[in-house]
Amino acid sequence: MNVLLFGSGGRESAFAWKIAQSKLLNELYIAPGNPGVKEYGKCVDLKWDNFSQVRDFCLIKSIDMVIVGPEDPLVYGLADYFSDTKSLSDIYFIGPKKQGAKLEGSKDFSKKFMQRHDIPTASYQTFGKKELTEAVEYLKNTLGPYVLKADGLAAGKGVVIHNDLNDAINEITEMLHGEKFGEASSRVVVEEFLDGIEFSVFVLTDGHGYFLLPEAKDYKRIQNGDKGLNTGGMGAVSPVPFLTESILNEVKQKIIEPTISGLSKDEIDYVGFVFFGLIHTKRGIKVIEYNCRMGDPETEVVLARINEDIMGVLKQAGEKEIITRSLKVKEETAIAVMSVSKGYPGKYADGILVRGIEEASKEAIIFQAGTRLEDNKILTNGGRVLCATALDKDPSIAREKAYKSLMFFNRF
Repeated sequence: MNVLLFGSGGRESAFAWKIAQSKLLNELYIAPGNPGVKEYGKCVDLKWDNFSQVRDFCLIKSIDMVIVGPEDPLVYGLADYFSDTKSLSDIYFIGPKKQGAKLEGSKDFSKKFMQRHDIPTASYQTFGKKELTEAVEYLKNTLGPYVLKADGLAAGKGVVIHNDLNDAINEITEMLHGEKFGEASSRVVVEEFLDGIEFSVFVLTDGHGYFLLPEAKDYKRIQNGDKGLNTGGMGAVSPVPFLTESILNEVKQKIIEPTISGLSKDEIDYVGFVFFGLIHTKRGIKVIEYNCRMGDPETEVVLARINEDIMGVLKQAGEKEIITRSLKVKEETAIAVMSVSKGYPGKYADGILVRGIEEASKEAIIFQAGTRLEDNKILTNGGRVLCATALDKDPSIAREKAYKSLMFFNRF
């Protein structure tokens, strides 16, 4: 099969690494990719939002399957274009259509979906630009901490939590009237604060059945001991140590199965991944959010543990032939640690030479995330630069391997 993979980060590097191992693969193209994926496939200068360019490329290269890493192409309808274009409609497209992608693209839509299908989540209220007075009144009658979420996509920055009521009022004013997150915060969801420990589960679904992937827990803060600022994700672990079989059964029965059933009942055509952002509270497991794609850096540990040909699994989803089951997984623990630019998640320098990848690869799998190639040199091209994933049956050894690999990198 000829495969086109969209994306350029650590998540797509992990997908390219896994896809390249498949016996079903003929050619892999990554758009735009990064220097690290060149050993797995061919990087192509292809813009997902230039639909006619994508169409022509798929026809010229006889693409059999398209896999979308990030959320934007899905929220803005790339899957719909393939479905509606006769010459492309037979290509397996892994990623939901626009309506299904609203589970991530609109917080209000996802909350209504959960409410409609009796899926446990935080209580909430949504307010538009003309409802600031009502929003302030709602906050005054709510106990803190106050959780404010931009309804639309805000590059992962649209969720703000305040302990102080006045700070929360100022925040929602800035979001609704000051357009803090642009069009994304033209509507704001005010949510009940949930206290507990977070983790994530993932499924690949054809809208009726699902494959359960390994679970993961990511770590957002930049310093040891979770003392620093929130980031896009500093690392992840799979399996999740506290996730017992009884907790997983609760997740399946109360969250995953009602979600898949809800998609079917609502006649939402959904072929792709569902990322369940969950929290274990004293009142049971609740959904914090849905994502319509895999996470980053969770993908870097999840795919490392899958013990099946990923292309065979994706093909079954594309053919809508999924019979619900858990995927076969390795017994090892996978631990991923990010190596980031100095100053991240604040201001940081760019274009710094990256050294030590070959040496680090002897200890762990190195997935490039924020890199670019210039004059045959690998340079930094973002805040999260490299991801080191190590596996071992002993979690402490896996952790040791991952951290040891980082010692080979220069500071950037």
